[in-house]
Amino acid sequence: MFDLKWIRENPSLLDDSLSKRGIARASAKIIEIDLERRALQTELQESQGRRNEASKKIGEAISNGLDNEAEALKDEIGLLKNKIQDMEQLERDLSAKLQSLLEVLPNVLSSDIPEGNSEHSNVELRTWGALPEFSYKPLQHFEIGENLSMMDFDSASKISGSRFVILKGLLARLERALAQFMLDIHVNDGGYTEVSPPLLVRDGALYGTGQLPKFSEDLFRTDEDYWLIPTAEVPLTNIFSNNILSDSELPIRVTAHTSCFRSEAGASGRDTRGMLRQHQFYKVELVSIVHPEKSADELERMTNCAESVMQRLELPYRVMLLCSGDTGFASTKTYDIEVWLPGENKYREISSCSNTGEFQARRMKTRFRIDGDKKGLEHVHTLNGSGVAIGRALIAILENYQCEDGTVIIPSALRPYMNGLEVIDGNV
Repeated sequence: MFDLKWIRENPSLLDDSLSKRGIARASAKIIEIDLERRALQTELQESQGRRNEASKKIGEAISNGLDNEAEALKDEIGLLKNKIQDMEQLERDLSAKLQSLLEVLPNVLSSDIPEGNSEHSNVELRTWGALPEFSYKPLQHFEIGENLSMMDFDSASKISGSRFVILKGLLARLERALAQFMLDIHVNDGGYTEVSPPLLVRDGALYGTGQLPKFSEDLFRTDEDYWLIPTAEVPLTNIFSNNILSDSELPIRVTAHTSCFRSEAGASGRDTRGMLRQHQFYKVELVSIVHPEKSADELERMTNCAESVMQRLELPYRVMLLCSGDTGFASTKTYDIEVWLPGENKYREISSCSNTGEFQARRMKTRFRIDGDKKGLEHVHTLNGSGVAIGRALIAILENYQCEDGTVIIPSALRPYMNGLEVIDGNV
């Protein structure tokens, strides 16, 4: 959400950012409607003032026996009343029109974002880990899981339809181990506070983080007007909605392990095999609420926290700076961590860490006061990131740690969470 004063003063910055995203310029239309609304508000205030003034004069005229003047004032008030009602309705219409334009505008991109129309223009910043070598053609995760009889897509489809899976035995345990492992890292080493948030939220929460109104088709909604969360970013960030924090409270860092639900409305025909793109999946999310001057550094810190998970699991990955056309709606800058999947012979996103600046804070009305300053309020900056996607981490382990005999070696960092087990095979 944008400050209209900022748009009036920086129309080219808004339009240039929109153009880089491949979106039509919007500042001229917004400023035109805003000017019309402001002129109308001025006229409305003048008419209301004249009505109040005329109302006072009626009593004076009657007291002085000026009945004709009193009647003329009453007639004027009647006309003003109708005029004011019409102007109030027009003002509401213009405000609604302006709101509908503003709420679908994406965040302004950071100045260092590379231009491009798709993921092919993303920039590789660094890589970590050596890619594994195999003496045979490595299998994809769903082949490994099904061969172990621990990954069941058919039964899940019978129960829930496509894009669901049932994990069994040690793979179900591995999924649980990954969640605990990630939380321990972020709480013990990253300084995040663990939270167990609701999985159902109302419209306002999704509006606050930017999923509504633009992306409603990507979400699941209940008959009682609740929405299933697409990511724990939504409830975690909205904990601080409509709050005034103090400078001394910042930074605030929270993390959660939750189910996530996405309709994948725009993913028809993509990644239909396996667990890569599901309607229900698990993720450990990271959220930071920080001073505006600290958000750039916080993005680097958050990305490093997500990378530490990958490094301890010894999974090869790369970090990508997303280009203008691939940066999300609410984000001003995003890093993607992509893990190597030998079964596909390609990198796949496993974490996305974003700085949203004050974009979400404006929508949520989240501000802070500098300690000792009773007047000045500023919007906080919010950040969010995957720390990391659990299903995709499981996929990456299956593919990178697979053996030719069909077994899977458990990364050493996870063995304490698996009761010391070192290998997953079909016998357990």
